[in-house]
Amino acid sequence: MMRALALVLLAVVAAAPAAHAASPVSLTDGFYVDPDSNPAVWVRDHASDGRQPAIKANISTRPIARWFGAWSGDIKAATSAYVGRTGSKLPVLVAYNIPGRDACGGHSGGGAGTPEAYRAWISKFAEGIGTRPAVVVIEPDSLADFNCLDNAKIAERTAMIRYATEQLKAKAPNTWAYLDAGNAQWVPANTMATRLDAAGVRNVRGFSINVSNYHTTAASTAYGNDVSGNLPGYTKPYVIDTSRNGNGHNGEWCNPGGRKLGTTARTGGGAEMLLWVKVPGDSDGKCGKAPNVEAGKFDPQLAYDLIYGY
Repeated sequence: MMRALALVLLAVVAAAPAAHAASPVSLTDGFYVDPDSNPAVWVRDHASDGRQPAIKANISTRPIARWFGAWSGDIKAATSAYVGRTGSKLPVLVAYNIPGRDACGGHSGGGAGTPEAYRAWISKFAEGIGTRPAVVVIEPDSLADFNCLDNAKIAERTAMIRYATEQLKAKAPNTWAYLDAGNAQWVPANTMATRLDAAGVRNVRGFSINVSNYHTTAASTAYGNDVSGNLPGYTKPYVIDTSRNGNGHNGEWCNPGGRKLGTTARTGGGAEMLLWVKVPGDSDGKCGKAPNVEAGKFDPQLAYDLIYGY
């Protein structure tokens, strides 16, 4: 009888969901500075370049998110290794591998080959983080980039993102995950709120705004509040990408000139966090000021210009 009761109790414990920490911020001491970010690697390799001191002082020594996709190899090993080396600091990760990624924009195409492959990938992504504290931005642009998709593709993508929220909730309990919500001038707030709700924003901490874009913190805050206020019967906090919004938006989105670094990553500021999600100096694609630099590749001139607003 006692043996049977013990087995029942073990089964109940095994089935219970993992406990969520109050906050990964409270479990850490400031944001993690990645010594192997694209700017940091360039700084190490180009000590004699005249731009090096400015890029080192203003970009490579600041907290910047690490992006993960097909290039990351074994994704469970990659995320585990990354969060495992951050010590007492809080890492920021970006999951960027959904099939049909940047389908309508075209500059950052790629992603997992099938929905099934994506589900396997995002599950391992979450497993790699495990119980360690982290911040995750889920699939930038994926809920805003709908204009070239038919209803079947929209439903397919929404289901994949919902699965991602479920996996992070179940397998990375001490992570605050934010489902990306585009930017202040892309999708109306009430429409985005509907998309976020359908894609499982209830399962995660909140949503992210302005990733890889240039809109001011004030404009993004107004949009974030509007989106949150339009969620059906609940609200959610949000984070803002401030990596390139120091001079605001000039109507261009792909390597525009005259933009500037924004507020360094920190908590608060109208949003729950202000983060450098886009890596300053990484190209948006072969366009604008970097017509020969592929998306995601670091260009020191782009980085240098962001420091001074050129």
